[in-house]
Amino acid sequence: MSAELTAYSISLADDALVLGHRLSQWSSLGPTLEEDIALSNLALDLIGQARLFYTLAGQIEGKDRTEDDFAYFRDAGDFRNVLLVELPNSDFAHAMVRQLVYAAFAHPYLDALSRSSHSGLAEIAAKAVKEIAYHVRHSAEWVIRLGDGTDESRRRTIAALDALWPYVDELFEMDAGERSLVAAGIAPDRAAIRPVWDRTIDNVLREATLERPSQVAVARTGGRSGRHTSDLAAMLADMQVLARAHPGVTW
Repeated sequence: MSAELTAYSISLADDALVLGHRLSQWSSLGPTLEEDIALSNLALDLIGQARLFYTLAGQIEGKDRTEDDFAYFRDAGDFRNVLLVELPNSDFAHAMVRQLVYAAFAHPYLDALSRSSHSGLAEIAAKAVKEIAYHVRHSAEWVIRLGDGTDESRRRTIAALDALWPYVDELFEMDAGERSLVAAGIAPDRAAIRPVWDRTIDNVLREATLERPSQVAVARTGGRSGRHTSDLAAMLADMQVLARAHPGVTW
């Protein structure tokens, strides 16, 4: 089961790393100085979580791959993050809606993972869940503020919901390898997280005086199997350029 556990740990790290990098791209671009700092801190939380999951994956795999090897020396097709987190930054409403959609899933999921039978995963999740609790609260407050704000902020928030909704279902997908980890008590069942996610999202949208988007005809998936948008390759080219130009460098 080590191959499945390695792949699972990498997928958790990939989600956190890619979203963390997207958030880091907001540095110096936040609507206020306070929010600029907050977004950078959210990014650091996620990148820190990614480092821990990558390190664990390397230990399980036993091939001496480090966190830098996973982050900087894999191509886009090797990444296993959900498509939601790799989408390019749009406006601030888009950033806050995406963060809410992701964090509303990640918080109960990490809480469940903190009770994993695998001690390494449980320890990382127990730390990460405390950070993600703040991500839920922060993004929810902004979605409420924007949705129930000016005509323009409301329009942008609705547009963000419509654009991001097709990517929601992929958060709850599991392949055969992950299902085997669920059966072994190592990974949480993503389906069991859906009702918790639904309640969080519905409560926030109600306070924001917004409605859920209409059910999408076709869900956007493929990230878990390495089928990504071209946006991920472009993001990685920027993120990885220094490490690839100077392989083996230490900081």
